[in-house]
Amino acid sequence: MKLFQPKIITALKDYNGKKLASDLVAGVIVAIIALPLSIALAIASGVSPEKGLYTAIVAGFVIALLGGSRVNISGPTAAFATIVAGIVAQFGIEGLVLATLMAGLLLILMGLCRLGSLIKYIPYTITTGFTAGIAVTIVIGQVKDFLGLTFAPGTHAVETSEKAVAIVRSFTTLNWQALVVGLVGLAILIVWQRIKYLNKIPGSLVAVVVGVLMVKLLPLEVNTIGDLYTISRQLPTFSFPHVDWEMIKALLPSAFTIAILAAIESLLSCVVSDGMIGDRHDSNTELIAQGAGNICSGLFGGIPATGAIARTAANVKNGGRSPVSGIVHAVVLLLILVLLMPYAAWIPMPIIAAILFMVAYNMSEWRQFVRICRRAPKSDILVLVLTFVLTVIFDLVVAIAVGMIVAVVLFMKRMADVTHVRAWSAADEHSKTDGGRLKDIPEHTAVFEIDGPMFFADSEKFSGFPFKEGDRVMILRMRNVPSIDGSAMRSLEALHRTCTARGMVLLLSHVNEQPMEVMKHAGFVEAVGEEHFLANIDEALAMARTVGERQ
Repeated sequence: MKLFQPKIITALKDYNGKKLASDLVAGVIVAIIALPLSIALAIASGVSPEKGLYTAIVAGFVIALLGGSRVNISGPTAAFATIVAGIVAQFGIEGLVLATLMAGLLLILMGLCRLGSLIKYIPYTITTGFTAGIAVTIVIGQVKDFLGLTFAPGTHAVETSEKAVAIVRSFTTLNWQALVVGLVGLAILIVWQRIKYLNKIPGSLVAVVVGVLMVKLLPLEVNTIGDLYTISRQLPTFSFPHVDWEMIKALLPSAFTIAILAAIESLLSCVVSDGMIGDRHDSNTELIAQGAGNICSGLFGGIPATGAIARTAANVKNGGRSPVSGIVHAVVLLLILVLLMPYAAWIPMPIIAAILFMVAYNMSEWRQFVRICRRAPKSDILVLVLTFVLTVIFDLVVAIAVGMIVAVVLFMKRMADVTHVRAWSAADEHSKTDGGRLKDIPEHTAVFEIDGPMFFADSEKFSGFPFKEGDRVMILRMRNVPSIDGSAMRSLEALHRTCTARGMVLLLSHVNEQPMEVMKHAGFVEAVGEEHFLANIDEALAMARTVGERQ
């Protein structure tokens, strides 16, 4: 199987005019959906509105052309808003470009190393926790514009907690006109998606049009994009950032987080779309394409990009069946940038806030959050809530790092808890044959059965076997040991030395494939003697009798 094989190669083999027409329609519709979202997400990320379009155009085109999915639509997403805003606040636009390039390189490396399937090892509780946390940070970040608040001069409101404090302190500056515009826009977004026959027209576009008309015709004293930003319809231009080693080191955690988020979001989008069209994506090709798309986005003035689940679903529902629809979506956005971008200055900021409120609600997965809290084990709930809280209070880098560490530690504890060492006795139920007859344990023989994986978290269980005076043989029954690591191996080596010092023979029965490979590699099989590894407990008991008779 080839490491890199873009889907467009296979999709165009049986391409025809009918498929082209479907892709053209889907691409245009998705571009209309992406237009207000790209602008809103750019603003939420702390950059100028056109950079959202640059991202959707450049990254959307490159990823569609090179990607491992037939229908995945890529561009700016809400998952990046908080971390991008933090990078811009601390390192400026040049720092963001460098972080985006680094993330792109990391994604390409992940694809080249065939790590596409490893993303599934990130616990669902962590992805749910930080996704819900991002949703909360987006909502808090947009309250100011939704209410038309005016922060006091010199207010430092970069972190989510700082924004929350500033909102409370500035609440007396509430602009009722802005609130009315925001509520109208929010009502349109909520109602529009519930009316099925209107779904062909994006509710966000309708909200934008209505908001513009309200501010222009009534007129209302409400901030628009043009009041806060300089709108440019200039085409994306190539620019390489100044590379500074100290900045690279400082940005590496953020770049790693962007890469992980991009990988998770894009591959999840691919999985969802696979189910919708009955296809199967190539995860490693998709990661390489996402990396290339992010590099190009950074070099041409954009922000981080990844697969957008909602836009991908809209693409499929409107007939998109090949990467051509993604390419069309990027080209249409390019035309909109050149021809219509100046009119984006008319969009009221409360409408942008309302759109982002809906984005946050849709991405929050609050039902899954509640479901986990009600039904999952306490350890999973701890990881979920911890990741959520850390995302809101600190940032994604801290949340993902701590969440993964806690999840791994709790998983190891669970695995250690299910590993047991049982000593057999003549009347032990576990020593029965399949017919129900008790096995005959030879005199002066100790039999211990190990259940579960043997690894460092429970290695002390394998170093404290009780010895009785007169025992000549110890049998370790290992049929229920699927794996063993170096720490547990060391405990077994210590056990063998103790048995040798006491003049006892150590026998092992039914050692599975992975433990046997580890034992051979460690020289344990040679030290104990290959003849002391028996296929089953009956052979081990028979050898124990022979050894007892000789002694």
